[in-house]
Formats: sequence, structure tokens, C-alpha cells
Amino acid sequence: MVSQNFKKIHHVCIVVNDIEKTMAYYESVGIGPWKDYPPLSQFTEVNVPNVEAFNQAVYKYIDLENIQIQLCQPSKLDNQQRRFLDKHGEGVFHLGFEVPDCDAGEAAAKAEGMSVLMSGRRPDRSGFTYFDTAQEAGGVVLEIRASPPRPKA
Repeated sequence: MVSQNFKKIHHVCIVVNDIEKTMAYYESVGIGPWKDYPPLSQFTEVNVPNVEAFNQAVYKYIDLENIQIQLCQPSKLDNQQRRFLDKHGEGVFHLGFEVPDCDAGEAAAKAEGMSVLMSGRRPDRSGFTYFDTAQEAGGVVLEIRASPPRPKA
């Protein structure tokens, strides 16, 4: 079942020091315009080392034809992204995979022995779970995520 979590890539997240400078470069080569990620405060159930640091992170994203790219500028407070940036410099922090149900995906991964690094859920149970995979996965964290339901037309 765990392998079902990692079948559909949704995004690549790159941790950066200066999000404005990085966006400007991408736009100079035709990758843009970038959008603001929805407020992180929408996650009402959060399992992260530092909620304040989580809420202060700045994310921007762009949906390409085949994948989403996210840029993350972490806050200066202690958090996983800040630790990555301070230790490794800018680069790919995680790969995000789309799942229909985060809770079920997380439970399946835990049953297979994967450890949760961080997680967050919205009231509708959509959200994310990061797994502690960087040491085994070439320095990259694997994430599952479920989108909120789309509004009915």
C-alpha cells in the first residue's frame, strides 16, 4: 500500500534564501508568473517542530503542464526547511505526491515502518505528511498531500 502513496508526482519544492530573487530568475527564463501559496494558517491540525516557524514560511508556486514547482523561503526560526537550508544550501527539499486521502496514506506508510517528520490537516482532512526519508532518499524528503475538495459549480 505504501507504494501507492508514491505513484503520482504533484510537485517539487525548492528551499531558497531569497524567494523574490529566485522567482525573478525563473521568470527571466520563462517560468512564471508565480502565485502565493494559500495561507498556512488554514492547517488547523499541525504536527511540526515549531508552529510559529511553519506559519512564517513563505511559499510561492507555479503550475506547469506536468508538475507544480514550489519555492519555500523558511523563516529564521528553527524548522526542518531552515535546518536543510543552513546545512546544505538551496536545493530540493521534498518531492510531493498526490494521494486521495492523507490519513489513509499516512497510516499505510507508518504500517510499513516509515516515520512521520511533519504533518498538517485542514478541517476537511486534506493536507500533507512529510516522511523522514532524507537519509535514505538522497537527501530528499518524500511527502504525500491531498488537495481540498473542489467547489461544486
